[in-house]
Order: sequence, then C-alpha cells, then structure tokens
Amino acid sequence: MSAEFENFKQSLKPDEQTCVQALHEAFLKQGCQAEIKEAKSGYTVSYINSGRKTAANFVCRKTGVKLRLYPESLDQYESFLNTLPEKMKKEIRKASVCKRLIDPTDCNPRCQMGYTFTLDGEQFQKCRYMAFFLSVNELSTPYLLEFLDHECQAHQ
Repeated sequence: MSAEFENFKQSLKPDEQTCVQALHEAFLKQGCQAEIKEAKSGYTVSYINSGRKTAANFVCRKTGVKLRLYPESLDQYESFLNTLPEKMKKEIRKASVCKRLIDPTDCNPRCQMGYTFTLDGEQFQKCRYMAFFLSVNELSTPYLLEFLDHECQAHQ
C-alpha cells in the first residue's frame, strides 16, 4: 500500500478508515489504478480503470468521506438501485439534474452526459458528477461494494 494512500486513510475518522480500505481493495482487485492528490479540503483519490477512464473518486467533505461513482454499464443492473437503503436513495434523488440530457445546449459541450435511470419506479436524469456521490459509512459500504461488483460483472 502506498504511503500516500496511508496518509489519506489516516486523515479520515476511524470508522471511515475500514470502509475506505475495503473499497480501495475492491477497486485494485478490479484492476483500477489509484491516483492520490492532496486538495484544499483534504485528499482526493481517483480510481482509473483499464480503459483509462475514471471509475470513482473518494472526496473528503466536512460531513465525511464520499465516493463518487461513474458507472458505465448501469443499464445492465439498474434494478440493483431499488435494493439500496433509503438513505442512499435519498442522496441519489437529491442529486442535480443533468442539463445536457434535458437540453444539450444548456451545459458545457465538453461535459459528459449524465445518467437516465429508474429508481423505485420513478425515472431520473441526473448529472454524471452528482448522481452517485454517496456517503461512505458502515451502512453504505456493503452496497457500494455490491455496486462495484455489478459494474465489474457488466464489463466481463
């Protein structure tokens, strides 16, 4: 394990460290490379997949560490979202709407399109950068690991 990752982990609350470690190991197992940078609000850890695309980022906030996921194959396992705890569903529901999905001229043309998906029977069009920006804690970690597993299986 790199000294940078260890420094990042040590900057977190003790209860977050175990969760972050489990997620970190899952990303590495899937062949992602970790890129760690120190930011003004704390560390940012990005996981880059074999296609050189960002799969996820850990982001430090005052409220705790969050994981921003960028699923590429969500349409193949979208029903999984219905199994998430209500607290995680609430984070997804309150995420920003994707302006480009609604009106392609209403956002930066270089911005990647967001996600269109159904959660509990309701359709959403959410911003790629906010749709799956989820808190990392003991409740969410098993679901985040399952999310990663679904994404990995979809690529095989």
